[in-house]
Formats: sequence, structure tokens, C-alpha cells
Amino acid sequence: MPVSIVIPCFRSHGTLPELVARLDRVMPACADRHEIWLVVDDGEAATWQTASGLAATHPSVRAIRLSRNYGQHNALVAGLRAARHDVIVTMDDDLQHPPEQIPALLQALTGDVDLVYGVAAHEEHGALRSLASRTVKMAMARMLGVRHARQLSAFRAFRAHLIAGFDQIAGPHTSVDVALSWGTTSVAAVTVPMNQRANGKSGYTLRTLIRYTVNMLLGYSTLPLRLVTWIGLAVGAIGLALFARLAYLYFTGSTTVAGFTTIASAVAVFAAAQLIALGVLGEYVGRIHTAGMGRPTYLVRETAGADAATDPVIGLPEQPAGRMAAGAAGR
Repeated sequence: MPVSIVIPCFRSHGTLPELVARLDRVMPACADRHEIWLVVDDGEAATWQTASGLAATHPSVRAIRLSRNYGQHNALVAGLRAARHDVIVTMDDDLQHPPEQIPALLQALTGDVDLVYGVAAHEEHGALRSLASRTVKMAMARMLGVRHARQLSAFRAFRAHLIAGFDQIAGPHTSVDVALSWGTTSVAAVTVPMNQRANGKSGYTLRTLIRYTVNMLLGYSTLPLRLVTWIGLAVGAIGLALFARLAYLYFTGSTTVAGFTTIASAVAVFAAAQLIALGVLGEYVGRIHTAGMGRPTYLVRETAGADAATDPVIGLPEQPAGRMAAGAAGR
């Protein structure tokens, strides 16, 4: 089977040469032909120089440079739209995902399976980061209905027809795993050994994971709006209970002066509920505003590789090298 490998790259000039060399050694044994897409998410000039240099010296490598840092999932969308083979593999650029494990993913991609995740045998990160990652997966499973969320990994293999689910993706907020879940429920997982990051440190900090979780929930679910409704009902029930209590005290003569504590508590509860509701609604309105502005998922600054100059998907045919291609268009 022909395989496309998509790798978002961010400050990884030190690992890309070894990664490409290992991929070129592994892939001929498990694929009829393969191509490697290095999508440089504008981390630093050295990363693009390395990626474009590899594209010039390796026939299997093609490189895309985005005009700025758009984020890992946006860079993945750029690479996925450019991929041309029947099966697509995605992996990180830091050698944590061993290329030698790709055959295991492809073997699990049987006739009834559309998507395979490579799941780490042991936690790849520290306790706090791992807890945050598990929390994100739990949120996806329970709030977004992604049934295979606990198996999620950036090390994936899936059939190219699932990319049709990305055709309508536009705007700065995207989640590859949620979009894949729209296209199939035939998902499998393979336990594979994961390596430690070769150099540097991950750009996925706790703060980044929290921001990604918020973007995912607000971008792909209306659950927060339903939660606001339930909060409103709960606060209404509390208000009725307070009213009943105050009415009882008044008619029984148990109080002559309105209780400041009760009033202050009621005001605080209602004010908090209102602010939560306004905040959630504001987030949704803000996203509608962002979508209306036409902010792209990514912009391609330049490309490199054997076919990059004439490729109808990513190339810039008959245009100056510096011309940008918009990433809001589909495949």
C-alpha cells in the first residue's frame, strides 16, 4: 500500500535528519511507495533550512513552510490536505514515536479498521502533564462523544478517505482527532514503545493543554451551553428555596429584620451564575466573530520537494516563490 507520512515540525532541526533517514529505511519494507511531508510550523529558520534541505536531497521528502506558528493540529491539516496516498501516518518530529513501529500500525489497519492509534506502553511525560493529558481525553470521551478518546495519540495511521471530514474545517481552532471521529468508529489501538524526546522540550505545556481543551469543547460541542442551562435551573431552585425559607420565617414571626447574610449569599449566587452564562455565551459569540473575519486555518509561505512547484494542492504554480497559499481551501 502507498503511504503518506505527515510530520508537523517545530524547532526540530536537530532531529529531522535522523527521523527521515530512519523512515526511508523502514518504509520500503511495509509500503509500495511512500512520501514524507514535513510541515514546518514556523518555529525557527533552522528548522525550515533543514526540512527544505532534506526535501532537496531525498526524493521521498516534501516540505511545507507555514507563514507563522498556527499550532500542531493546524499544521497537521496542512499536511493532510497535501498527502496523496491511500494511507496516512502522522507522528511527532522529536523521535518519541519510533519509525520502526509504523509497520505495527499498518498491520492493524485491516479491512474493518479505518484508524489505528499507537498507544504508549508507559507514560511519556511527567505526572502533572500525564494527568492533564488524561483529563483532555476524558473530556473528549464524555463531552464530545469521541468513544475512542482514551486511545488517542499523535502517532496514527488511517485511510485517506477520512480526510474528506476536513474539507469544511476553517478558522484557527481545529482538532484532528475530533474531525477523524466524525468519519469513522472503526478504530483500533496498538501498544508501542515510545522514546524520550531526543532534545529540547515539548511545546505542549500544562497551559497549552488547558487552552486546547477549552478550544476543543467550545469549538466542537454545544455542551457548555447546555451546562449553562442546567446551572440556571439549579440557581433557580436555590432561589425558590431561599424565597420559601424567608416567607416561612416572615409568616411565623421568626424574624423582624431581613438577614443580610441570606441576601448577600443569594446575590452572590445569582451574580456568579449570570457571569458564567455571559462568559460562555461570549466565547461562542467570539468564535462566530472570528469565523466571520475569515481567519485562516493556516497559510503556506513556501514549499520544497520534487513536485512542490507544480503540485495542485500545495504548490504555487507559476507564482513567485514568496507568494502565500491560503489554508482554508479543502483538498
